[in-house]
Amino acid sequence: MSPNTSAVYVLIILAFVGIASGKFPRLAMNRASIALTAAVLLVVLGGLTTHEALAAVDTETLALLLAMMIIVANLRVSGFFLIAGGRVLSIARSPRILLAIVVLISGVLSALFLNDTICLMFTPLVAEMARRSGRDGRPYLIALATSANAGSSATSIGNPQNMLIASQSGIPFGTFVLALGLPSLIAMLLSYWMTVLMFPSEFRANTMLRQPANRVTADAEAGHAEVSPYLMYKSLAASALLLVLLLAGVRTSHAALIAASVLLITRRVHPERIFAEVDFTLLVFFSGLFVLTAAVARTDAFAMAMQWLTPHLQRPGGLFAAAIALASNLVSNVPAVMLLSPAARAMANPQPAWLMLAMASTFAGNLTLLGSVANLIVAEQGEKSGIHIGFVDYLKVGLPVTLLSIAAGTLWLGIIL
Repeated sequence: MSPNTSAVYVLIILAFVGIASGKFPRLAMNRASIALTAAVLLVVLGGLTTHEALAAVDTETLALLLAMMIIVANLRVSGFFLIAGGRVLSIARSPRILLAIVVLISGVLSALFLNDTICLMFTPLVAEMARRSGRDGRPYLIALATSANAGSSATSIGNPQNMLIASQSGIPFGTFVLALGLPSLIAMLLSYWMTVLMFPSEFRANTMLRQPANRVTADAEAGHAEVSPYLMYKSLAASALLLVLLLAGVRTSHAALIAASVLLITRRVHPERIFAEVDFTLLVFFSGLFVLTAAVARTDAFAMAMQWLTPHLQRPGGLFAAAIALASNLVSNVPAVMLLSPAARAMANPQPAWLMLAMASTFAGNLTLLGSVANLIVAEQGEKSGIHIGFVDYLKVGLPVTLLSIAAGTLWLGIIL
């Protein structure tokens, strides 16, 4: 460590507090700006050299994130999410059916695309659906968030932390699905049942929606004037190509880059329009976070903690899952994965540890309203639609879903691995 050890420790603590809360009082900073500023200051203070900081940035993970965002951007611009969501939701005729469809759509699409994107696209639609039907929008939006987190755990491309794990571990796409598909399905079912149990007045038996749901579809499609069937079919074809490459064993980042490149070869869509939909803030956040976690790994405190923890984590069991869940709710799931990666890598059989890390860190995001970015997106978008989700409203669903899903996932991985 550098001569400025105390300053480095203070900076690291402040950075993680800011990242966990998403802001600093009286400063117009977000998670990305906090992570990047902390990374620069760590180099200035001697926590890392410039070479060490640059080497800490995992360019393969950044490339994978960029490629997936390009694919999702094309689908969004084509109108796919709005139309698909509206048409599928239009079959709902009762609150329970509507809730089941929300959980199914959110979970399945989050496994194939980024969960944050699915929440961003479908929150306004679900909120409008609840408003037109005269229903309480809170349980549907809570289920949207929890099932998005649950479903995203099933694949190596469902969320940022799984992408990071796939990049570092090299675990094939098919192995991810076979190992985590069932726990993700269980977590989705838990999201449904816990929402029904915790909002009994909303889901009384034989309750019907006040208005036919298919009116939302027509309004949604009418409001989306720039639907492009050509781009939609091409984007879906590229998505299918991605899945074929992944199932064929092509490395996750390579498969995603190939599919994204196919979409960028076009005469009809200007690249500026697609790149405008890419969340470059997330790429900046990850870049700074790589440097920040590398600096943490070099501290004496982290070395001592790992020295104490390692003997207790010889195999990825319940203690490891509990440590992941705790860390994910202290510093958020992506930083937690970065910090606990050395522990997973050091195990005698690292593959089960990596899969446990993916499962527990993702499911832990369901614990509180602040547990994942997907949750915050749903809460903020819901507020714009006049639906306020309180911390306790979310907790009474999120707490049992998290505890039961992590327990089920840990038991399942212990059986099959």
